[in-house]
Amino acid sequence: MQSPLITKPESQGHPREHGVTMVFVALAMVAIIAMAALSIDVITLYLAREEAQRSADQAALAAARILSMSGITGDPSNGTGNWGVICGPNGVATHAAQAMVAQNTVGRLVPGTINVTYAAGNGGAITSSTDCQTLGGANSAFGVNPMVTVQLTRASLPTFFSRIWGNTGNSVSATATAEAFNPSNSGNVFNQTGGTITPVQPRCVKPWVVANEDPFHRDPLHVGACNFGLCTGGPGGDCAKIVKVNDGSIACPGISSNGSGAAGIIGETFWLVADCRFNQSGCNLRVKGLSSVQPQANLNNGSPNIQGPPNLLYVPNQIGTTPTGVPSCSTDSDYEEAIGGCDQPTNYSCGVQNANTADLSINPDIDTGNGVQCLIHQGSAGDVTNLSGQDSFNVGAIAPPTSYPFQILAGTANPMVTAGLPGGTPITSSTSVVSLPIYDNVASPSVLPGTTNAVTFVGFLQVFINAVDQKGNINVTVLNVAGCGGGATPPGTAVTGTSPVPIRLITAP
Repeated sequence: MQSPLITKPESQGHPREHGVTMVFVALAMVAIIAMAALSIDVITLYLAREEAQRSADQAALAAARILSMSGITGDPSNGTGNWGVICGPNGVATHAAQAMVAQNTVGRLVPGTINVTYAAGNGGAITSSTDCQTLGGANSAFGVNPMVTVQLTRASLPTFFSRIWGNTGNSVSATATAEAFNPSNSGNVFNQTGGTITPVQPRCVKPWVVANEDPFHRDPLHVGACNFGLCTGGPGGDCAKIVKVNDGSIACPGISSNGSGAAGIIGETFWLVADCRFNQSGCNLRVKGLSSVQPQANLNNGSPNIQGPPNLLYVPNQIGTTPTGVPSCSTDSDYEEAIGGCDQPTNYSCGVQNANTADLSINPDIDTGNGVQCLIHQGSAGDVTNLSGQDSFNVGAIAPPTSYPFQILAGTANPMVTAGLPGGTPITSSTSVVSLPIYDNVASPSVLPGTTNAVTFVGFLQVFINAVDQKGNINVTVLNVAGCGGGATPPGTAVTGTSPVPIRLITAP
């Protein structure tokens, strides 16, 4: 039998295999598209979770910053009933947290829920609640160490395959907790529940060492009393303490308006006056005829170069290291640079016996005026009634806050205003807010001119600088007080910050 003249190609011997490649390609395309969609889901969920966590962190820190800057920790037992104004359901801190979330994509574009709660810190026996009025009671753990938790949920995410992981609601959530720690009375509060004292070492403390005397309160028998009224300072005087040395608690806690001090030390408005006589080559102390002299409250010796009373005298702290962050308008001396810029925190050890040094070998008056004007952007020191560029509490005038919560307004020379922010806008940070050390003028009463003197710092006074006059007298309003927590060297790791009531995020275990 002869072979056929025409034969079928070998490739045509299996007609059932026609189109198999296209099927494989189609199946592969489905897998590729599925993998791509799954990758998009994973990225969407990851980015959303990161954005939610970042928003929660920023919101918690914003609320804690309000707790720190508002002076509310200066009223730990809520004696004035103002805690709810700051961190209640409609409080300023709660609104700050919500506003911070709204500024981020997670809050602006996608529906979500924001839950802001408050609780006491380590050792606090108070449970979480959104009503701070109930938290600021007799147990002052919350007043010493208030913590804010922000829980944020981002819902309705545009995902397709994430349901296989059980994410049926297409949502992510994040939680962040921040604290505002005031060491005042932390020894009593936390030791009762087995906690430890955490010392605070503020950064950028200004070199004005003040005595532990409250100009607006009296303690005639020196028994720890707090009677409202201008006191007589110095040896043998009847001034109440700013902080109690034995436990670091605030001697006269509470919040006052109009600068009066009637309801407590927070809000008091007075003058800081150099204890060195004005315009002399060295430090010639204002108080004479005493074997033991010291800065004091409410000096009234008839000198035209001082303001007050009410006033609180200060001596310069020794500047042992090179200041940092010094602006060009404050470069005359190390002391002036420390005012306009930042002195090193190692020069301000809290609660350590004789660890610090007051420097009475210099006269601080002229450099104080120049440094303060540079720091707060005050254009003129000749008028301490009307604003000349500095931040303030009240529009158009230099005056203490008239109501609580205190509100700081940007001055016309504030760098944020010169960059475009409208003048008079409420702000939460200002170079006019500074901290200064309080020294134990009972344990170390002798501060002698012409030399350096070892002193012990027992706390820090946070103030808002309203203005400085041509003699270097500084008008201030008290924003907060922080004691060293026990008077002796406190254990633990220092919490640092520009405020003596620093804030930090708490990492969950």
